[in-house]
Amino acid sequence: MQITTWGIVIREKQLDDDRILTILTKEYGVLTAYARGAKKLRGRLLSSTELLCYSRFVLFKNRDRYTVDQAESDTSFFGIRQDVEKLSLAVYLAQLCIHLAPSEEPAQEYLRLMLNTLYLLEKDRRSQKFIKPVFELRILTMAGYMPDLVACRECGDYENEPMRFLPQSGELVCSHCSTKPEDGIPILLEPGILAAMRHIIYSEFDKLFSFTLTEAGLEKLGAVAEKYLRVQLDMPLPALDFYHSLFSYT
Repeated sequence: MQITTWGIVIREKQLDDDRILTILTKEYGVLTAYARGAKKLRGRLLSSTELLCYSRFVLFKNRDRYTVDQAESDTSFFGIRQDVEKLSLAVYLAQLCIHLAPSEEPAQEYLRLMLNTLYLLEKDRRSQKFIKPVFELRILTMAGYMPDLVACRECGDYENEPMRFLPQSGELVCSHCSTKPEDGIPILLEPGILAAMRHIIYSEFDKLFSFTLTEAGLEKLGAVAEKYLRVQLDMPLPALDFYHSLFSYT
């Protein structure tokens, strides 16, 4: 069976002159496809199957295996691949897509999130400190890990400062209510940080990147988002560790 879909290459493995691709597609979610001859210098699939390339794919499906018959490149995000910091962040975001986006079912919103994020990253429309926590919290929300940031879980108070965030449960507790030992260590959230987190998980997609925070606020937001992600996923994230290693001596 032959299928046609738009997708972005979120992982590639080289095998002699061939590539094994992991593709985040619009209609079929995350899938793995074999691209024969994709590494050959004069090969017809060379440029359209590179990492982070957004292409129109024609795939042949045989049972649960896919082979790339044709691929026509639309966007290569070449500027990201030329910058080691941007590339390492993009690879980490792609890793999250591999783990959190669905397989064999539509994933249009995941693809939209990835494409818009890469565009902002490549064009420097938003900083890396801004992009990373927004992507983390939004994709977690889409994948069923949405935190409950509406109000204090105990009394229902919306803005009793300071609000405390519980990464284990993804809930809020106000300053007047107590926590339990199994909740772990709560994180104090300044009003601006809480407002940003609420915006990221509850806003319509068109407004997702439309908020502002100070540099210090972005640092705090990034720490909270990453802590929540690590607790919820509880798995190795080598691409994230490598990304942090780039800044360990700065």
